[in-house]
This record gives sequence, C-alpha cells and structure tokens, in this order.
Amino acid sequence: MTGRVYTLHSTLELPLEDVHEFFEDPDLPGEIEDIEITRRNNTLIISAVATDEGISKYTPTAQLKASVTENRVYEEQPEDDEDDGPITWGRTPPRGPTGPRGPDEEEEEVNSKLVEYACFKGDRETVLQNTALQHPMFEVLCNLARIAEKGTLTAISARDGELKATRIVDSEDRPASIDVVEDPRERKGKAKGVNWRNNEFIS
Repeated sequence: MTGRVYTLHSTLELPLEDVHEFFEDPDLPGEIEDIEITRRNNTLIISAVATDEGISKYTPTAQLKASVTENRVYEEQPEDDEDDGPITWGRTPPRGPTGPRGPDEEEEEVNSKLVEYACFKGDRETVLQNTALQHPMFEVLCNLARIAEKGTLTAISARDGELKATRIVDSEDRPASIDVVEDPRERKGKAKGVNWRNNEFIS
C-alpha cells in the first residue's frame, strides 16, 4: 500500500508523560516495526523504524517533531466538594468564591505543579518530516491526536489513490470533507467580460 500526506496542520498538546506511555505498547501500522524517541534539549523527535528490510538504513524515515514546554497545572476539587471525590488537574486555576474578603480572610492557596508538554504545532513540514513511511507515521500522529487533551489536527491525505480528509478536535474525530476549487493562478491572463472580437452572435 502507498500513501501520501498532502496538507497537515496541527495544534496538539499532550503531557510528555502521556506520549511516553502511549509508545510503551503502541498499535503501529504494519509498515512500522518500532519507534525511536529522541530528545534534544526542548525538542522531541519520534522516528519510525521500517519493517521492510529493503529500506536502506541510510534512508531518512518519517518522524514526528514536537517542542517541549512546561505548563503549570492546578488541582481541581470535584464540584460536590466530597472529601472522597476524585481530584483532577487542569491548565487553568479553579475559580474561588466571589465577593470581597474580610480583613482576617486569606486567599486560599491552590496546589499546582509544573508539567512538561509535547506540542506538535505547525504544518506538515514542521510536524511530520521525511517521505519514507510518511503515511503510516501520519496514522500514528492521528492516534496521538485521539488522546490529546487539547488541540486540533486537520489533514488531507491519500491511501492507495483515494483522498481522505481528517479532522480531530480535542481528542474527538469530527466530520471533514474535501472541496475542489479552481486555482486562482489558472485564471491569470484570461480576459474578463465578453470577447467582442470573437463572438459568434455578432456579425
């Protein structure tokens, strides 16, 4: 099977811990035997290892590239305020009680921690690089998008000659379609209006 990714734009953000957990036992496409993860300072590179031994080890295979940033997340208590309720962590600080505080009241301190995030942001040339195994690695990126707590992935790809539109928003697949429009560059040089000199209705 052959495939290609024509356009891609991503704003995905995942906790780095979730990315590593995802690749501990991933469901990889048949063309990919394994995944190699490398970190260079604040850049995460996820490279495909080909199943086909006919692909030279010197051939650059497809890789996903993400920037690593630190974000502060805040502890969020359940709405029912039950002591035994689950505690979650969110990117925005929980809202406290509104209204003025008395002189003896102190602002309640909210527990927070710094979490490293892998940010797959940019177009195809930035996020998905190299041609060999490009489409299988795109499928891996789509699976990552389905566990991403934040961000959007949109793409137009082809598999065995069939075009497909992909749109995943905040971990959910959304309907997507492909519209074929005329390239405005093809209209350059064409005369506007009626060509009076070559009109069959004028004698």
